[in-house]
Amino acid sequence: MDEPNGFSDVCVRYDWACTRSGRATSTGREVLTIAQTVNTIINRQTREVTDEVQYNRSEYWALPTARGGDCEDFALAKKQALISKGIAAEKLLIATVLDRRNNPHAVLVLRIDAGDYILDNVTNSILGWQETGYTFLRMQNPDSPSQWLAVLAGGVLGG
Repeated sequence: MDEPNGFSDVCVRYDWACTRSGRATSTGREVLTIAQTVNTIINRQTREVTDEVQYNRSEYWALPTARGGDCEDFALAKKQALISKGIAAEKLLIATVLDRRNNPHAVLVLRIDAGDYILDNVTNSILGWQETGYTFLRMQNPDSPSQWLAVLAGGVLGG
């Protein structure tokens, strides 16, 4: 499947966003505590600003700047922070979704033994993917994160 619009050079600029660590890390519920802290801190410290305002283009995936970032920028920042806390990169997958109003949106998926949980810039709560009400369109391939897989689940499509 094609990558999302604006993602094209992310793997070049941020190699950590598209690699597999290859190391075993905890995937139990204690990881949720770490993820909860990271999600809340980044949501509080980062202002929302569109790519149109910040970069004068419709889509550009980048880490948030001092001005802030949009949804995929939040997802990248959370992925980077969680990798730095020892969570395997392949357990952290960015997904594109349609939100409850059918608007395009990006979130970070944390894949642990208990299921897939969503770190989102619109809430500090970490929810199971089925609890979000989102329609999941595509997600980074856990075996090759520079590639994307069609998901087509949840939301209006059912679970």
